[in-house]
Amino acid sequence: MWEYTEIVKEHLKNPRNVGKIENADAVGEAGSLVCGDMLKLYLKINDKGIVEDAKFQTFGCGSAIASSSILTEMIIGKTIEEVKKLTNQDIVDALGGLPPAKIHCSVMGHEALEDALNKYYGIKTQAKDEIICKCFNITENQLKNDIKEQGLKTLDDVIAYNKAGSGCGACKRKIQAFLDEAISQNSVNSTNPIQFALKINSVIDKYISNELRKDGGDIELVDVKGNTVYVKLSGSCQACKNAQLTLKNFVENTLKEHVNPDIIVEKV
Repeated sequence: MWEYTEIVKEHLKNPRNVGKIENADAVGEAGSLVCGDMLKLYLKINDKGIVEDAKFQTFGCGSAIASSSILTEMIIGKTIEEVKKLTNQDIVDALGGLPPAKIHCSVMGHEALEDALNKYYGIKTQAKDEIICKCFNITENQLKNDIKEQGLKTLDDVIAYNKAGSGCGACKRKIQAFLDEAISQNSVNSTNPIQFALKINSVIDKYISNELRKDGGDIELVDVKGNTVYVKLSGSCQACKNAQLTLKNFVENTLKEHVNPDIIVEKV
């Protein structure tokens, strides 16, 4: 069971500024219902650049409610410039601390605030390095680099190295997906390129060409670069309006099944 400060308990029991601001000057969002935590932050900003009002709607745990509640108190009456300087650590400090596994709740509040300010200024939110483990602020790129550079093979390896996944555990499935991807990629890279191409050609001859020839078509392996396989269609397949469907639904899927699930087939 998590140990919460009295401030967190107070904001959980009596959350401030819950609700929606009609005609808000900025609305920021963070989190996802799929992940179990979602926050929408509404801001009313006057012509002097001061946040006159702030309200929130959240779907999440008690820490998410408390973090959102105290965030609204922290920004009301402040100028935008002052608000821009706030960090998720400021939110944690204002609450008197949060359990390590609940730090992601303050991160979500800060992300919603950033999103609201970007929309207020008309800044298009660029694709960011997604935070995979919000408990320990481990991003997608950091995780991939750690897996590659440190040779991490299992979830336990990741936890031992950077603690990702050892908090609330919500990110474990994503971490495992990155591990599986790395293992698959390493498997392809460890295969001799010539052997890899020969295996692809063997599958084409055994499972693909014969089927295409039944309808007057044929296929030829042209080149292999990494996981991308370049082929040339001939005969009736060359001018067939469904050639692309044949390429993806039949050729590519067959090679994925018999050679490697990461294979991509392109026509030349």
